Amino acid sequence: MRIVVAPDSFKGSVSALGAAEAIERGIHAVFPDAEVRKVPIADGGEGTVEALVSATGGRLVRTRVPGPLGEPVTATWGVLGDGVTAVIEMAAASGLPLVPGDRRDPRITSTAGTGHLVKAALDAGLDRLVIGIGGSATNDGGAGMARALGARFLDAQGLPLPEGGAALARLAAIDTSGLDPRLATASILVACDVDNPLCGPRGASAIYGPQKGATPEAVQELDRALGVLARVATAATGRDVALRPGAGAAGGLGAGLMWFTPARLRPGVEIVLEATGFEDLVRGAALVITGEGRTDAQTAMGKAPVGVAAVARRHGVPVVCLSGGLAEGADEVLAQGIDALASIVPAPMALETCMDQGARLLEAGAARVCRLVKVGMALQGTLNGA
Repeated sequence: MRIVVAPDSFKGSVSALGAAEAIERGIHAVFPDAEVRKVPIADGGEGTVEALVSATGGRLVRTRVPGPLGEPVTATWGVLGDGVTAVIEMAAASGLPLVPGDRRDPRITSTAGTGHLVKAALDAGLDRLVIGIGGSATNDGGAGMARALGARFLDAQGLPLPEGGAALARLAAIDTSGLDPRLATASILVACDVDNPLCGPRGASAIYGPQKGATPEAVQELDRALGVLARVATAATGRDVALRPGAGAAGGLGAGLMWFTPARLRPGVEIVLEATGFEDLVRGAALVITGEGRTDAQTAMGKAPVGVAAVARRHGVPVVCLSGGLAEGADEVLAQGIDALASIVPAPMALETCMDQGARLLEAGAARVCRLVKVGMALQGTLNGA
């Protein structure tokens, strides 16, 4: 019996690879002879670099860049096994975990560090880029990224605006003449895990601003500022992208990449699954076990477990999703090819305890699922013999 194990990372607790290894241990506790194929996955957020570098036999690179608040951070990115493709996680340079909880304010955070990573890849002679844009601390519409690559964002007096999304409310003009010329011939594929537009009730500010520290008043302020950016950037670039699916990803970085680079957006999990040869692994498998830290309504919008399930469904393979937590809207994924949901938390416990014991809880949760699978197999045998 072949079981394919394809979890996302359990953020802040267990990496995608660590999760896959823990699930494998749980499987072998019940089915010691099972063939387990581990495929750590990601959807554009944390773990995308690790998944793609591991799948292609590439290498990791570390670069010092400005973090979301301008303070230096060391960001890890990768060169894929083909030697010509860079893979970047914007979260490594501009991600929410880089900002202490008491300093989170998407009005002032910037994607500048992500722009510096793009420049580092171009400086390394890599003109094919995959950029994962999940897990941001920002809401600046990619202005910081574009500024790091040579664009200028000016107010009505022709003065440069400061970093951050709130300042865009004063934006009057964008000078793109200084953009890095290497962008014109680069191939940039953006791994995007959501389909939100830039502005409005489903936009970057309204949906993701609160989790980055935005108050209700700040959400409205940021949404208006992104509206100004949309108007000015469309005039400056001739590209009207604000309503495209994914424009609102990463605080509008999706839109920024489409305005200021030749980027194409694709569901991040599709990119990772293609690179790992996932379709061939699933074909003929008995079961797929995926997982993530929290399953809720956002999972159904294109997160990694749903991408895994889409492939498995094509081959008639059942899918179980192990989750650190099941929240409102989790059942929506049952219409997306996931056959069953299971929480790895067996009893009430503190969040810190769950995160500290993530690998142990995953192993035990996988074993419980496999025992249920074993019961199902026995029932099937009884029915067939009836």
